[in-house]
Formats: sequence, C-alpha cells, structure tokens
Amino acid sequence: MSQRQSVPELSNPVADGTAFIDGEYTPIAEARIPITDWGFLRSDVTYDVVAVWGGGFFRLDDHLDRFFRGIGKLHMQAPHDRDEIKGILAECVSRSGLREAYVEMILTRGTPPPGGRDPRTCENRFYALAIPYVWIASPEKQEQGLHMTISSVPRIAPESVDPTVKNFHWGDMVKGLFEAYDQDRDTVVLTDGKGNITEGPGFNLFANIDGRLVTPASGVLLGITRKTVIELAESLNVKVDVGTLTEAELRQADEIFISSTAGGVMPITRLDDNAIGDGGPGPLTLRLRQMYWDAHDDDKYVTRIDYR
Repeated sequence: MSQRQSVPELSNPVADGTAFIDGEYTPIAEARIPITDWGFLRSDVTYDVVAVWGGGFFRLDDHLDRFFRGIGKLHMQAPHDRDEIKGILAECVSRSGLREAYVEMILTRGTPPPGGRDPRTCENRFYALAIPYVWIASPEKQEQGLHMTISSVPRIAPESVDPTVKNFHWGDMVKGLFEAYDQDRDTVVLTDGKGNITEGPGFNLFANIDGRLVTPASGVLLGITRKTVIELAESLNVKVDVGTLTEAELRQADEIFISSTAGGVMPITRLDDNAIGDGGPGPLTLRLRQMYWDAHDDDKYVTRIDYR
C-alpha cells in the first residue's frame, strides 16, 4: 500500500485545511458556524466525506450521488448545484495544497426566522472543508489488525433515523466506543438489538465465512468503500452476500475486516476475547486491501485536482 503523505508548507496559512462558509474560503482554524444553526442544535443535517489520495478525489461522483439522495430524503435544498459543489471541494483542497485529504460537504437545516420552529421556513446552509487525511486505524496498526468488541448498545433503529442518510446521530456509536475502550479494545460494532450485526463508528463490516463474504444489508450506511470492496471481491469471483449477519456467525468467521473512507480495508484480528483465524490479517483481507489502494491510481475512479 502506498503511503504518500502531505508535507504542508510553513508559508501556507491554510496548510492545516480550508473551510468554505457563507461563500468564503477560510483557514480551518478560523472556521465558524452560527450557534443557532439546527445542524448544531438538533443534528438536523446530512453530510458526506470523500477522500483525496495522491492529488485526486476517489469516487467523487458516488459520494455526490449519496449526498444529494440524503438531501432529498431530509426535504432540504442545496444552495449550490452538483458542479458548483465539485468546484468548491476542489478549491478547498487546492488552496490547502493537501495531496492526501479528508474532504467533507455538509448541508444543515439552517436557522428559522426569529421565533420560528417550522423546519420548512429554514434557509438550508452548505459548508465544506478539507483537512489532512483521517485514519480510523493507522497503516502501522493495520499491520497487526484491530481488536474489536460487539457492543451491548443497540444501533439506533433505522425506522427512527435512516442510516442510509449520512448523519451526526452518533450517541449510540460513542457509547459503544467507550464500552470498547473500557475493555482496552480498539473499536466496536453494534447490533440491531436482535442479534444481528449492523455497523460501527464510521465503518461497514465484512466477514469471510467459508470463502464467501457477508456484509449486513440493514441498519447500515451504504458505504462507498463498501461498494468498492463488493466490486473488487466480485472481480475475484468471491461470492458476496449482502444480507443478514448474526452475532453468532461473526464469532465463527474465518476473517473479519471493516471498510471506510477513513482508512480503506482494515483487518480485525481479535473479537472480544478470541483471535480471528490465526490471529493475523487474513489473505482475502490483505488482497482486497491492496486492490483497494491500487484502485486509487485508476482513472475510472479518480477525479484529478488542479493545484494552482
């Protein structure tokens, strides 16, 4: 896996990142939003995150498709069209000079007129930012694999908060993370409360069970990295089941890995008190991990950025 890292120039005042707020570009350290914005007060917001690697966006159009689907489901209207948002995201990266970046687009409900509480009267607000690339687990940590626990905290029901609309409702995830940290484990995956695996904080999960990959279909974000993994696995003629994955099945898996824009394909080598497989990253996990990073050099996935 290539590990090209940005080296910010000391003379660049936005080397730590750039934000776009109210039509202006600003250093990330100076970025502010109104305290009355319902995105902050009520978590009434959707967002998406696209990675930049080696100076190019990875699957930018897929991320924009998901972002606009979420906007529609929340009855919001973006103040910028698709091409304008592409330009804003590219400008945030270009100004920062980052070659590897974590780039976020956000649409909030905004603020209603004084004294109002009707969400239909809010003016929706668009924000964007680019910061140095974020890892759920560093490449060094991935070499040995992560230690995961299955949380006792159930995932928020999809009937209440649609997980396919990327959101900031992370109360269950954060509670689960502290449960994992209290047990000296790296991360956590949540169930639906009925014994079926869903997702973890910022990632989807895959299990290799007798040569087939299983990933949950319900209660999860339809991750772009998840989509990429499915495509790559199918190119290897590996059967992929998008369906139900029970806690019992996960505990018997030959390999487990997680997938996220913030780190790609990441091996899980311990689940609660037990090693997965031989206790190291499995061969299919490693193959897909390498293929995922190789895809970042494939022009069918990459949108190059003009660094002026």
